[in-house]
Amino acid sequence: MPKPTKSNLREFKDHQGHFSLVRNFHLADLFTIMNGVCGVSSIFSSAHYLLDNNNKEAIYLALLLPACGFIFDALDGKVARWRKSSSMLGQELDSLADLISFGVAPAFLAFTIGMRSTVDMIMLTGFVCSGLARLARFNATVANLPKDAGGKSKYFEGLPIPSSLALVSLMAYLVKTDRIHQDIPFGVYFNSIHPISLIFGLWAAAMVSKTLRVPKL
Repeated sequence: MPKPTKSNLREFKDHQGHFSLVRNFHLADLFTIMNGVCGVSSIFSSAHYLLDNNNKEAIYLALLLPACGFIFDALDGKVARWRKSSSMLGQELDSLADLISFGVAPAFLAFTIGMRSTVDMIMLTGFVCSGLARLARFNATVANLPKDAGGKSKYFEGLPIPSSLALVSLMAYLVKTDRIHQDIPFGVYFNSIHPISLIFGLWAAAMVSKTLRVPKL
């Protein structure tokens, strides 16, 4: 997303009305907010499934919505470049929406389908907190990362949080094959921890890694 200009800063400061926050939104920000809507809706759908395990439509919708959030996440930057505009809130909105759709929603999905032991929940909490730390670091350091000719960063430091869609895909496979609840995965526990939650722990470590550099596509 383009860097806010002095005009953006003045516009944000000068608007003092009750709905000045809304007036400072740009079109790209609406796409970012839709990313957050998808993440929150995924959490609600997971909760519906917790209330009724026979409601398969709810769990499938919960698995689909983070992918929809990714589409909006990809579009917001393109819209900002197309419109050649950005808001003061754009980068912060993007990180907060990503945390919901690709951090909290996948972790709650994992809990929903059966990763509920104490160790499981520690792993899932660590996953969300690592995503939070990774996004905060990105906002603080993105200006210092090497740029290409177009002004975009050449790589990510640590695994980007939208990569958690791979974990969502794995959970979708487990739901599709009916290997959920006490059977995640392979029908066994290892000291009250599901092996798949270890993957969440490794993912968390990769997100906060300083030395892992993921090229931007």
